[in-house]
Amino acid sequence: MKVSFAKPAIPDKGALVLGVREENLLGAVATELDELTGGQIGRALKAERFKGEGGKCLVLNAPHGVTLDRVVLIGLGKPEAITATTLETFGGTAVGRLGALGDETAALVPDLPGDAPLSDVEAAAHAALGATLAGFRFDRYRTKEKPDEKPALRKLSVLCDDPNAAKKAFAPLEAVAEGVDLTRTLVSEPANVVYPESFCEQVKDLADLGITVEVLDEQKMRKLGMGALLGVAQGSARPPRLLVMEYKGAKDKDAAPIAFVGKGVTFDSGGISIKPSAGMEDMKWDMGGAGVVAGLMKALAGRKANANVVGLCGLVENMPSGTAQRPGDVVETMSGQTVEVINTDAEGRLVLADVLWYAQDRFKPSHIIDLATLTGAIIISLGGEHAGLFSNNDDLAEALSEAGGGVGEKVWRLPLGEAYDKMLRSDIADMKNVGNREAGSITAAQFLQRYIRDKDTPWAHLDIAGVTWSKKDKPTVPKGATAFGVRLLDRLVADVIESDGGAAKGKGKNGKDGKGKGGKGKDGKKK
Repeated sequence: MKVSFAKPAIPDKGALVLGVREENLLGAVATELDELTGGQIGRALKAERFKGEGGKCLVLNAPHGVTLDRVVLIGLGKPEAITATTLETFGGTAVGRLGALGDETAALVPDLPGDAPLSDVEAAAHAALGATLAGFRFDRYRTKEKPDEKPALRKLSVLCDDPNAAKKAFAPLEAVAEGVDLTRTLVSEPANVVYPESFCEQVKDLADLGITVEVLDEQKMRKLGMGALLGVAQGSARPPRLLVMEYKGAKDKDAAPIAFVGKGVTFDSGGISIKPSAGMEDMKWDMGGAGVVAGLMKALAGRKANANVVGLCGLVENMPSGTAQRPGDVVETMSGQTVEVINTDAEGRLVLADVLWYAQDRFKPSHIIDLATLTGAIIISLGGEHAGLFSNNDDLAEALSEAGGGVGEKVWRLPLGEAYDKMLRSDIADMKNVGNREAGSITAAQFLQRYIRDKDTPWAHLDIAGVTWSKKDKPTVPKGATAFGVRLLDRLVADVIESDGGAAKGKGKNGKDGKGKGGKGKDGKKK
């Protein structure tokens, strides 16, 4: 689907999508169309009791007085409450609704009043972003799909008073959408297509955007002492890889980068502690954290972010075999700490332990954030509405909450503390890789915190197990891989790093013993 911008005008064909404010306050284009159709728009709104509530939709086919195929009215809610997210939902809802119809072309008009919180240009750019995000479709393996089963929409024109300014405003948003697209594609691919080696191949063209792409093989990781990561990988015929992506966009190229670390278990059978067979096919997306890091790097470089950033992905496959790691084995991590492996299905934290240490040892980052589909416990706790957030730093946790609220990728902070850390004590090694059944997500985060070598370095862990895959369509997130985290972390970089000239300064406050600031609810307010 091609998205473009044009001056407001009622098109001759296709569909016209109009934003309607709450209480049926029609904008300029909607008012003109109402007059051309002899009041048909107003009568339809009244007949359907359509009041412009956010996200509500009304379709009028072949309206009298114009040559349009149809008019689609989408509610924007109260004018004073309209935000960028409102417009993204508007654009995404439009594409979702048009996807079920036969129109090949459509025009999209936010139709906001002059005193709206967003300018005409901003509204157009964010509506285009929402439409672009909603237009993702992973269908490369559908070889017998009938034409009428595929979305017909090919061209979408967003109408505003200054198309050139809107196009310019949309450019960085489009770059982020391309990063989201990469993540969704990687996460959607089956495990026989995306595995450690092929994952690296699929991101090598990021070098065209100015990203330095480096791949460490098994031999190099063994020399570095990454016994935990290699222990997870040893049961698979697929060799592990450590993917390193470095982007230097700050004016000071030597400034400490912000580091993002992603869990990349391209298929997780559970190893010897094998998972139940029902639903195991979902474990192709256990590399969701790595997918987000790759997409984020593409987004940041694509929009030329004023920041130094490094992305690292620990890529392994966790399989049962005669060479697989056994429950009870002890591995030595790159840090020198030893781990008694109680459960081979708690493998993600073992991978991250070595990659986190390597990131700090080599790059000395100003901040470090890891993402992982780490625990089923976080799904029980938060469902699919929030990612779990753990951090040693109040300022970073607050910034992540703010960024997530701003883009609709919500996080909820959970505590860390010494009592949870004690659950990891081992009788024969420095720690176990799992605690008791209680507080499973927290003890996993406590395990990772042991691999933050300088406790003053702001660190956050995002457990994205519940938000990486969606079982239903949402306005800007089609069913399937969500790419949750790309937009969140892109906003974080803009708010924390770019606002400080390309490199954050200062360490902030530590949130010890669970005393950090609380999470945020749906409305972005602290609870």
